[in-house]
Amino acid sequence: MLASLLAWAHPALLPAFTAYGTPVTWLEGVAFVLSLWMVGCNMRVHWLGWPLAIVSSALYALLFLDSRLYGEASLQVFFAVVAGWGWWQWLRGRDAQGHALVVQRLSAALRVRVTVATLVAWPLLGLMLRHYTDSDVPWLDGLSTAGSIAGQFLLGRKFLENWAVWLAVNVFSVVLFTVKGLWLTVILYAIFAVLSVAGWRAWRALEGRRDAASAEAAAGAARAAAGLPAA
Repeated sequence: MLASLLAWAHPALLPAFTAYGTPVTWLEGVAFVLSLWMVGCNMRVHWLGWPLAIVSSALYALLFLDSRLYGEASLQVFFAVVAGWGWWQWLRGRDAQGHALVVQRLSAALRVRVTVATLVAWPLLGLMLRHYTDSDVPWLDGLSTAGSIAGQFLLGRKFLENWAVWLAVNVFSVVLFTVKGLWLTVILYAIFAVLSVAGWRAWRALEGRRDAASAEAAAGAARAAAGLPAA
């Protein structure tokens, strides 16, 4: 089945140009552009980032399968599926108080749970890739996969800390894709690392504006309920 899928995608996996002596495929080029567009939408908390994530993840899944990065390929399939959940969360999701999701920070307890879950998932994924696939980088692949799952969850729930997780994952992925010779993807993840810092700063500013807007709206509602004029 895998061979048939790669055979079907073969035209898109043909070289479009060569970078540093390594061919770059048409598929990688298109996925590169869509991924940058996606992160730009995420930084602005725009829902369009999620359908872009679905398409770019599907393309990268094919690319990583062709490169025998099975953990990364599986992760991209996971991303494509979870992007539907994230899309719904941003449009219809609610917090514990029943309010529409806004940019927020992790509680101390949730931060610990996410960290522990990631550290437990890493060796499990590494062992699975080592014993059940022919991956030549199972531990590197498993670590980036575990971190990316955590980042996707935090992004979907609009937790500010998702950008810190993505920064770590993106820096690590630069090393991983350098090992595999995926040079355009190396450049993409280096850009992602820079955008992670910019995303953190953008969401911090947005968090403050949203909190201020929410407080102002609540104060206005209280004044109206008390029969007082608007401020």
